[in-house]
Amino acid sequence: MVKLVAIYKHSPDKHKFDDYYDNVHTPLARKLPGLRRLEVARCFASPGGEARYHLVAEMYFDDRDAMFAALKSAEGKAAGKDVMTFAGDLVHMMFADVADGQAIAR
Repeated sequence: MVKLVAIYKHSPDKHKFDDYYDNVHTPLARKLPGLRRLEVARCFASPGGEARYHLVAEMYFDDRDAMFAALKSAEGKAAGKDVMTFAGDLVHMMFADVADGQAIAR
């Protein structure tokens, strides 16, 4: 499994950002072909105090081919164009291989 991780810095208007993200961008992202899971987390603090980032989104796919095909699709291009329009200066994206989950013996 692989994932696309998008990390968003704080927006000057968090309420406007959140409204757009939830009501416009997330529905676009959910249309990505092959998307297995979408997790969105809003950061509220860090061990040192204030969180450096506002939001983290993780989009899971079966494998790299499925993820890159999704990003090249019409739906992927629409979501990519949208994120650059409303958050191009706030977002950092990366691709990651997901390690198989294993229980930690204690």
